[in-house]
Amino acid sequence: MIEKTSPGIHNPAFEKDEVGGDAPAKQNGGAAVSKYSNLSEAEKKTLRLKILKNIVIISIAFVFLFTSYNSMANLQSSINEVDGTASLSTLYAALVVSCCFVPSWLIKKLRTKYTMALCMLGYSTYIAAQFYPEIYTLVPTAIILGMGAAPMWSAKCTYLTKVGAMYGELVGEDSEVIITRFFGIFFLFFQSTQVWGNLISSSVLSVGVGAPNKTEADLAVCGINFCPWDQNTTGSSNATSSSEDDQIPKWQIYTMASIYLCFSLFASVIIVLFVDPLKSFGEDEDNSANSSKSGVQLLVASFNHMRHPYQLLIIPLTIWSGVEQAFIGADYTAAYVSCGLGVHMVGYVMICYGVCDAICSISFSPLVKIFGRIPVFTMGFAINLGIIVTLIYWMPRPDDLPIFFVISGLWGVSDAVWQTQINALYGVIFPGESEAAFSNYRLWESMGFIIAYACSTAICIEAKITILLVFISLGAVGYYVIEAIEWRGGLRKDAEGKVVPVDKLFVE
Repeated sequence: MIEKTSPGIHNPAFEKDEVGGDAPAKQNGGAAVSKYSNLSEAEKKTLRLKILKNIVIISIAFVFLFTSYNSMANLQSSINEVDGTASLSTLYAALVVSCCFVPSWLIKKLRTKYTMALCMLGYSTYIAAQFYPEIYTLVPTAIILGMGAAPMWSAKCTYLTKVGAMYGELVGEDSEVIITRFFGIFFLFFQSTQVWGNLISSSVLSVGVGAPNKTEADLAVCGINFCPWDQNTTGSSNATSSSEDDQIPKWQIYTMASIYLCFSLFASVIIVLFVDPLKSFGEDEDNSANSSKSGVQLLVASFNHMRHPYQLLIIPLTIWSGVEQAFIGADYTAAYVSCGLGVHMVGYVMICYGVCDAICSISFSPLVKIFGRIPVFTMGFAINLGIIVTLIYWMPRPDDLPIFFVISGLWGVSDAVWQTQINALYGVIFPGESEAAFSNYRLWESMGFIIAYACSTAICIEAKITILLVFISLGAVGYYVIEAIEWRGGLRKDAEGKVVPVDKLFVE
């Protein structure tokens, strides 16, 4: 009887196991011997509970952090239209630089736990800048945040991937399934930040706001016709009145910033006090695969990883992940929600997005286990394409209130696919290369954010939707090519058992 294996796990091009470097020694006719086989059942249960506890604690810390950051970022295109979007572009540009140089080095120096804790403090500086949101306060703090974001996310992904592989070995399950499940648990918590953060912002911003007073002239420049400069140059009295209605009092901004700053600081405290280092699980971080490399070699590792054929193929899909998140958070909220309903409704619409995102983040793990990842990815592509077509032809109006929520909810469903499955896919197809792989993940996702935010105040929505169509199409092609290669038996490897890099793939 032939054992059925999941795509991407037993690829013959890979000979390294994520945890501990070399693949487990095989005895008795090829059966893998677990390093946990000598533990008693009680000890195994304790270790499993310890792993799950840390997954939940890390998830809670990220909930506090991104409850504050996501909500403030969603409002930048509405409350700080020019300086806010400029700072977001700068933030992700700094994140790209950080992805190239910082994650592997910082994780080596501080280990995964303290890398997460330190980098979370960078988010607090950007939130603190909201008390005095000028270009010279927002941009420097955005750079600090961006430089810390890449190592923080790389450390989180490395932690989840390694303990996921440990857990899979403990329970005797496929590591792909466990890693996907752990990312699903994480993003169940993480995507709920759209609920809590936007609930706070909506509650504060709705104080003293009456029914929307949108004229036909106001609505004519919404949706596919939306251009950022139209909101500032129009001279009609109706437009001026609408603009004044949407002005946010300073006390409301200060109230939100105070709450969000406390949350972001608390996130770092949670990591320091309650998360166990990987070393406590028997993972010797001092003797891990990367610890023998010099600092320069660690920095070069991220660049060398781009030679991996799978990395090149997955770049468009990774960029798409950043583009689509920025679009729903900045462009959809500005061109459709804020323009069609008012800025006070942004939070409520994004709550719907967050609820659907959170529920689906945990739901897709069993779906992948039952049907495989190809149908789940295909569903994500289909949903996003359907929404994009809808946005082209639908003109937002206050009477269409349910449509605003349906679009954001469906976008949350598709975003759950990208956030959970792309993360898990990186962990699966790049075993033993977690730091370099997730560094590349953040680099290219950040490129997507930069593209979206840089264009936010420079081009109209019609052009932005065209950009969406380009990247989702290229991302789909790259993903299906990876699956086709896996179906045909995986990548070529050299005599040493290593994947043949793309620059040598066609050279004998």
